[in-house]
Amino acid sequence: MKSEAVRRVQSGTSWEETFGFARAVAAGDHVLVAGTTSFKGDVLYGEGDPYEQAKVAFTSALEAIAEFGLGIESVIRTRVYLAHPRDVDEVGRAHKELFDSVRPVATLLVVEGFVDPRVLVSVELEAYRGAVDS
Repeated sequence: MKSEAVRRVQSGTSWEETFGFARAVAAGDHVLVAGTTSFKGDVLYGEGDPYEQAKVAFTSALEAIAEFGLGIESVIRTRVYLAHPRDVDEVGRAHKELFDSVRPVATLLVVEGFVDPRVLVSVELEAYRGAVDS
């Protein structure tokens, strides 16, 4: 049976409820994951460590696409938002460790900051499910 044209997945964060968004949305063959940080519930993992925050954020984003039966091999685009240009190398190292075998297109931006000043990294990703039926 073919999957629905659009399907949304929530992760349960308070931000999703407050602002009315989904963690991930599948539209046709594409799955988009919203900006994801290293918060899990009310706990920020990797405080002060951009490498660790990137790893945790990407892992959470990958968990979101897993809800659609997809894995890291389905990732075709990543976007990384940094609070500080000094963190480029550490976050780049985390990205390479996770995505080196997949080689998605990637964009890295330095932004003015995040709502919570302890957040150093936020990530988005896009996956392609092709003929995979979720």
